[in-house]
Amino acid sequence: MRRILLLFFLLAVGVLYAQMPAGYYSAADNKAGNALRVSLYGIIKTHTSLSYGALWDAFYTTDVRPDNNMVWDIYSDNPDGVTAYYFSFGTDQCGNYSGEGDCYNREHSVPKSWFNDATPMYTDLFHLYPTDGWVNNKRGNLPLGEVGSPTWTSTNGSKLGSCITSGYNGTVFEPIDAYKGDLARTYLYMTVCYMDKNLGYEQSMFTGGSLKPWALDMLMRWHQQDPVSQKEIDRNNAVFVLQGNRNPFIDFPELVGKIYGADSTNPFHPDGIEVWENPVHWSLYPVPAVTDVTIVPPVPLEEEILLQVLDIAGQVVRQERPVPAERYTVSVSDLPAGMYVLRIQGSNFCIARKMVVGR
Repeated sequence: MRRILLLFFLLAVGVLYAQMPAGYYSAADNKAGNALRVSLYGIIKTHTSLSYGALWDAFYTTDVRPDNNMVWDIYSDNPDGVTAYYFSFGTDQCGNYSGEGDCYNREHSVPKSWFNDATPMYTDLFHLYPTDGWVNNKRGNLPLGEVGSPTWTSTNGSKLGSCITSGYNGTVFEPIDAYKGDLARTYLYMTVCYMDKNLGYEQSMFTGGSLKPWALDMLMRWHQQDPVSQKEIDRNNAVFVLQGNRNPFIDFPELVGKIYGADSTNPFHPDGIEVWENPVHWSLYPVPAVTDVTIVPPVPLEEEILLQVLDIAGQVVRQERPVPAERYTVSVSDLPAGMYVLRIQGSNFCIARKMVVGR
């Protein structure tokens, strides 16, 4: 009965308050690079720390599958095929296990030994997931990485083996492609929320509160290849109800480029608009764009502008200088589906808009 009442309360609160509050990121406005990282740290570092035992109940709202109300386990789920087994909340908690599918436990995706079991990292839901106990045990405290010839493969395709990612030569654990972006944004969250902590007591992917260069490069690539999903958006909102903080890299995927990538000299504006002078409001359609995106300024322009399309890592993937017009069309038919930033710059203004490419 206690769990039922708790879940009812959490769901009721979540409906009212799960969304990002207006002005939540206002302190990070007009920041870039490390200054942006520091400002985001100030926003998300203070949060409610749950007890380790409370995580079992938290998973009921943070990691529930919408199709069957089972546990959403990233180590057994197979979005591109058949999921071999599912876990029921509560009844399938570990316990003992002797193979895959026996039970689920509470995995520190950033292994707890890396930060010496310190709090508040120990119970931070943004890096704690319910996962198959057997697979979690196989992974242990190994770094994430990319495997060439696996020595072991789970039923959904997660792998153990020697790392082929440049910069690291040891044994690593590679999740399936569908969850590489999720884990990348989890680790990037840790580099902001715990930038003042030591996340690298053992051989790990961190030095202090920062990712090692090889790990940062790989995770930025995973972040780009596997864009933010609805699962992550829902989980971000659910964790916000419980902890009172958010993962900025889910709310604004372009932050990766603005802190760590090629876009790190361009300021962040949480309202999605960069304005230097003479602010103007443009419209973009359709959303999502499939073959072309049309851009309409509020009045016809009389000057040549610079149009750039940036991926979420901050890399410019398209650039052109169209002649003055009443509207502009940019082809996106050759771009992979995902989120991008469209930057429009004139002689006395610069704006940016989120742009979604769908297929």
